[in-house]
Amino acid sequence: MQFISDIISHLFEWIQSLGYFGIMIGLMIEVIPSEIVLAFGGYLVSQGDINFFGAVLFGTVGGVVAQIFVYWIGRYGGRPVLEKYGKYIFISKKHIDHSEEWFQKYGTGVIFTARFIPVVRHAISVPAGISRMPLGKFTLLTTLAVIPWSALFVYLGYTLGDKWKTIDEVAAKYTHEILLGAIAVIILYFLFKWYKSKKKGSAV
Repeated sequence: MQFISDIISHLFEWIQSLGYFGIMIGLMIEVIPSEIVLAFGGYLVSQGDINFFGAVLFGTVGGVVAQIFVYWIGRYGGRPVLEKYGKYIFISKKHIDHSEEWFQKYGTGVIFTARFIPVVRHAISVPAGISRMPLGKFTLLTTLAVIPWSALFVYLGYTLGDKWKTIDEVAAKYTHEILLGAIAVIILYFLFKWYKSKKKGSAV
């Protein structure tokens, strides 16, 4: 356990030494959960090492690139590859099952809202890649979701300062509200699709 703790400590030192690029690369390789990397980025902002907008920008780039990587694995490797190697990027069979269910039920629009839903958000890029969703649309929806997520955790890390490691308990109330909002958007999206299909059917 101490060995793992030492490795993580060295990773944070490495991220700090690289500044903006450390945050970006940390999110791209996802050795440490993105929320923690972003919170650490907020801590660096509080220390004056980097600025807030730069942290959010590089955090967004890193988060989007990480998801494009998963998208490409889904597109060219398929589910078998992800079931075998997904654990190395924190994606389990359970994540894949849930994300595929959501994707099939709500369509491509779920790429945005699912980013805020626990379990689903880590693997929603998998069915997007498998179904060969247009990369441009996938990237746009992913970026629009990653920006507020990155801004939130960088801000929380900034306000916590030296206590940034308590990010999980502090972020809980925010993520709960975001979750409710995301579910509301999904319901509205589903109702819109239902209304649209019903209107199209009555016009025939």
